Amino acid sequence: MKREEILDGLRQSPKVDVCVVGGGINGISVFRELALQGLNVLLVEKHDYCSGASAALSRMVHGGLRYLENGEFKLVQESLVERDRLLRNAPHYVAPLPTTVPVFDIFSGLGNGIVRFLGLSRRPSRRGAVAIKAGLSIYDFLTRKRALMPRHEFRGRRTTLQKWPALNPAIKSSATYFDAWVSHPERLGIELLQDGQSANGGARALNYAELRRDAKGRYRVEDHIDGASVSVEPALIINATGGWIDIANQTLFSPQARPSPLMGGTKGSHLIVDSVELRAALAGHMIYYENEDGRICILFPYLGKVLVGSTDIRVDDPETVRCEADERDYILQSLAFVLPQIKITPQEIVFQFSGVRPLPASKDSFTGRIPRDHFCTVVEPKDGGAPVLCMIGGKWTTFRSFGELAADMALERLGKVRRIATTDRPIGGGRAFPQAPAAWQAHVAAGKGMSSDRMAELFGRYGTDTEAVADFIAAGPDAPLPHAGYSARELQFLIRDEAVEHLDDLLLRRTTLAVSGELSLDMMDAVLALLAQEKHWTPAQGASERARFLTLLVDRHGVDEAMLSARNEPRSTKCDTTAKSG
Repeated sequence: MKREEILDGLRQSPKVDVCVVGGGINGISVFRELALQGLNVLLVEKHDYCSGASAALSRMVHGGLRYLENGEFKLVQESLVERDRLLRNAPHYVAPLPTTVPVFDIFSGLGNGIVRFLGLSRRPSRRGAVAIKAGLSIYDFLTRKRALMPRHEFRGRRTTLQKWPALNPAIKSSATYFDAWVSHPERLGIELLQDGQSANGGARALNYAELRRDAKGRYRVEDHIDGASVSVEPALIINATGGWIDIANQTLFSPQARPSPLMGGTKGSHLIVDSVELRAALAGHMIYYENEDGRICILFPYLGKVLVGSTDIRVDDPETVRCEADERDYILQSLAFVLPQIKITPQEIVFQFSGVRPLPASKDSFTGRIPRDHFCTVVEPKDGGAPVLCMIGGKWTTFRSFGELAADMALERLGKVRRIATTDRPIGGGRAFPQAPAAWQAHVAAGKGMSSDRMAELFGRYGTDTEAVADFIAAGPDAPLPHAGYSARELQFLIRDEAVEHLDDLLLRRTTLAVSGELSLDMMDAVLALLAQEKHWTPAQGASERARFLTLLVDRHGVDEAMLSARNEPRSTKCDTTAKSG
């Protein structure tokens, strides 16, 4: 449903069962849950879908090994169940990730772990082999019935250094276990959104729109694209804005009725590093290690580069978070500690990002002790407005179960019953996922007249949804783009089908061009030309959009125009845009 149709529909019939505020992964999850139950549900997102914390995760889908020392066994068990569900329901984006923990001590951290578990200590501390062994044994125990991945194993110092010779030689041993990673988290959010919309004509979603109350206490949806304002009458509001919950509540309640602060988020920053030496040193594993101060850090291969992170710093304003210079220094220092032979130059950092963990309000001096669990609380209206169900906390791995929890509370409140469960429901390109992907790709490529290489690229981006993309590409004249892996028709499909309104929607979230460090200035300008054509922008509007995007890249991601220009080197291959004969 197009933007204009949604707004016109609300003008004609403003009543909705539920208005979900926030289009991050948790907001989209509860939207999908409610849509599948047949509710008339509206989602509004102030910016783009999955553009806040949901775009700034560590790209891990994990149980939360370190949460065990906080005593959060229920959360770890839930996270492991949801991790395994994602491996089954979204196999096109979520895959196993062998994870190795370098161990520098034997007994260190055991006593401190016990007192932290009992709540008697707030300080991080080094974890020795015994403490790590205990945690991994619990991990294995919690997944014993599903056994989707191998159990953990320990290696001695000699065997460890044979496999990872660049590791700090001070290690005593290492432990390897399996978690998972997600390649395209923002795309998975779009697929969840589309699942809800396609299942229910009464399920509507708008990005770049905001729900606010006017001076008379009425709710209005304000469209930030064309400036329209439409009245809505929700029976229930779900505040799923994560780190923005308290800010959003200011627009949903009159000053005298606003609830006390509910959130106390922390910032996590990450770097994307383009170093062949660093990537080779990982041997295909994530290295899950402790810095010298005892804080957990990670690095693992990601889209041909290496993702390194992260920090954990309290923040007050989620709108202003970015990776600061001291955070870059900290992350690089931690990398130098675990892999002292490898030197990273500033030029090798091709992208950076920072997001806010949506944690509950806490006065704990050590951010690692703030609970990572999630829950919902309903703020009853004191000023004649609709009740507001606030989704507090949550981690990316558990978005489905958190959305289910919030949806069930909403259904109970509205006197509705659940009709469909999502526990085993495949997501987007994970539907009808082939047991033999290569054979599936060859069959589809032959039918669409595409090369096997082009089909493999599309399958890596869209899974079985590749068929719809390939149909669109084959239906009209295509043209190559400066990046050999994309063509004009593919990006036109995304613009028309996935609510693209700005250049960053396309280059930061619908594709991985920016985060993978593969975006060049030529490619940016070529994509801008496509978008301007689709949106019928004037030259002035196109120039404004270009300036807006370049400012965003510098401010939030450490990428300037000179860096993009340096990637303009000609490529030896062109994207396959012509159909084969026969």
